[in-house]
Amino acid sequence: MSRRILVPVDGSPQSEAALDYVLDNHPDAQVLLLHVLNPASTYTYGDDEYFDFEGYQAEAKRQHEHAEQLLGEYGETASERGVDFETRLETGKPAAKIIETVEAEDIDHIVMGSRGRSGVGRVLFGSVAETVTRRAPVPVTILR
Repeated sequence: MSRRILVPVDGSPQSEAALDYVLDNHPDAQVLLLHVLNPASTYTYGDDEYFDFEGYQAEAKRQHEHAEQLLGEYGETASERGVDFETRLETGKPAAKIIETVEAEDIDHIVMGSRGRSGVGRVLFGSVAETVTRRAPVPVTILR
């Protein structure tokens, strides 16, 4: 059985399914709930098509507050089920931060959701789940 499980969360139904899976199948594990803010997703441009620094700061603050709220909700779910958990908020490229966290925190298993993009969407946006699966030094369970 896994002792320390990383569950990357993003507010999607797939990440909720990943947490439910862990809570149902690994109730004695220590769970690390990780949300990664990607700063590239906060870039904004003003009406004049130049970088909007104030807009960037406002959006980054909004995303940070949303991420903290999201982690609180996931933590509440884990707490209600009596699971030992902690939450972490990181900033960077999601797949890279997930792998870094695994290595730094002595994680035994990753359980994560996948949105199941295929074709052009997968080529354009990539797949965090696919990248993590290829690079992870521990077993990875993917849920859709």
